Formats: sequence, C-alpha cells, structure tokens
Amino acid sequence: MPALSTRVLQVSPDSLQPILIQEAAQVLKNGGLVAFPTETVYGLGANALDAQAVDSIFAAKGRPASDPIIVHLYDIAQLTKVAQNIPEFAYDLARQFWPGPLTFILERHPNVPANVSAGMPTVAVRMPSHPVAVVLMRTADLPIAAPSANRFARPSATTADHVLQDLDGRIDMIIDGGAAVIGVESTILDLTKSQPVVLRPGGVPLETLQALIPGLQLVSKHLHEDEQGIEAPGMLYKHYSPRAELRLFDGVPEALIPAMRADAVQQITQGKKVGFLLPDSEQHLVNDLAVEVINLGTTETEISHNLFDSMRQLDQALVDVILVHGFSRTGLGLALWDRLLRAAEGHVIEV
Repeated sequence: MPALSTRVLQVSPDSLQPILIQEAAQVLKNGGLVAFPTETVYGLGANALDAQAVDSIFAAKGRPASDPIIVHLYDIAQLTKVAQNIPEFAYDLARQFWPGPLTFILERHPNVPANVSAGMPTVAVRMPSHPVAVVLMRTADLPIAAPSANRFARPSATTADHVLQDLDGRIDMIIDGGAAVIGVESTILDLTKSQPVVLRPGGVPLETLQALIPGLQLVSKHLHEDEQGIEAPGMLYKHYSPRAELRLFDGVPEALIPAMRADAVQQITQGKKVGFLLPDSEQHLVNDLAVEVINLGTTETEISHNLFDSMRQLDQALVDVILVHGFSRTGLGLALWDRLLRAAEGHVIEV
C-alpha cells in the first residue's frame, strides 16, 4: 500500500480540543483511517458504512478478510442503523453496561457492508466509554468500525506509541489520548442464539454476565485465519503475539517458577536471550538468572493494563523467548489467560 504521512494529535481526555477532534472526524468522513484511544485498547477507526474505508483497515493492518471488525457507537439510538431484529434483552444489557467493554453480536443491518462482518449475517457492536472516542464519534456522527490499532496478530496497542510502531505511514492520523485503562479488549456476547454465549472473555467478567443470564457459558474457539465463519474478533489461534516465541506455563502454582527457571537455563544454554513476564511478587525468584524481567504489577487489574505493553518491551529488548505463566480463570484472569493462550498459538507447557 502507498505510504501515508501519519499525523499524531495530542489530546487530553480532560480538556478535549474541539478543533483537533473536528480534524480527525473529517478524516473519517472522507474515508480515512484514524487510530484513537478507548478504555480497552487503541482502535483503528473507519466509517463503518463505507465498504472502501473498511477495506483500508484490512490493508493497513494486514488483517485477513475472514476476521470481522467491531462497530463502535456513541448512542444506543444508533443500534437500529447497524443491526436489525434486535432483542429487547440487548437494550436491557446496553442500558446496564454501555458505555463500557461489552460487545454484542447481533443480526447485521443491510446498511453495514458485508466486509465489516467478514461476510457473516451478524455484526459486532459496542459503545466505548473513553471520552476521546465518544467525542470523536459524536463529532463525525458515524458508526465507526475499529479493530485494535496494530499490525495483525501483534500485541494490541494500548498507547499511541504502540500504534506508531506498527502503523506509521499506513494510516492517516493517531489521536494520542494517553494509555488505555483496561488494557485488554471487550467481552463479546453473542445474542443471536436462543441461548446467549460469550465468544471472547474481556473487560466485563464472565461471572458478572452469568449473574444476569442463567446458563451462560464461554465458547472459546481457536480458528485458523483461512477458515470461514469466524463469528467474532479475537478467535484466531495466533493472535496478540510478540515477535519472540511466547512460552506459556500452567499447572500447580508452586511448580511454575521452578519449571520456568529450568526452561530459561535450557534456552540460555542454546544461546537464546530470555525474557520473563512476572507479577511483582515473583520477580525476586529469578534475580540470579541472566534474563530480562518485566514487572506485570500486583493485581489482575494492573497485569491486564500492562500485559501488551510488557510484551512489546521484551520485543524491543530483542529477546528470543518470553516465559510467562497463567493466572486465575476468574474475573480479568480469564481474559488474561485467553490472550496469553493465543499469543502462545495455543501451546501450553503443563507442570
């Protein structure tokens, strides 16, 4: 694709500059691409009703056409412009969770071009809460198709710098509104089935939704990019991946660090540079090893916020191998596990 001159606009979420937001909104109206912050990760936005603009998202990211894109709204009233036969339950949930990190799968409206949804008859829709995203969409007065603002299969972008690393010269504009708060993507809830299911864990915990939807389960699929019928973003085997090999450990908590240490020694013996992603409480357990260590934080909220940035830091340190272990399978821990599993291309080292 021809190189673009990517502009970076500095915008404070606390005092939005109308002129800058108007500039970005005009780019979207003209069919261009604008990366912007949401509360989950940075999104790469285009007019969701313009098939050619949506095509340019796939080109900029190197994203396969089989991988659908979430449509972002600023008002519940916009739902009828992008979806049809909307169940009343969707409105009930929207009133409770929107704006926020919950995406619905609904029946796609004919207004929405098929490439948004990879040819599927459904559409993924959410309403972000980040003030920059809200004001941008309100000013453009458009539904915005926006996957994460990074090259395909790379760790999601949680800062404007991440976007620039991946997409400089490939998109028109980046709005730098500071780091994303949550750091992992939205939860995806399929409401097109008689029994709703969660297709991707994310910023709204599964347990929170299960309290409202009896029998709700996570249906986690691991698909290859050449497969058809991918129902939602983030379902591919290889996703969120650093350039280094990510080795994911799971099993008895007391055995994790000893197993990771042994693996690190073996990798170093083979001449590889090794990095660890560890919570704060475990860093001292590898201090004697010649490895790069990134502190993920203390709580799962902190780890979620830091995860993708930490992967990118180790890539910049030119490590060959990244060692990390899983966390709980509840709350944000379930979303963290999902992202790590896909970054490891589905491979888990059980200990």
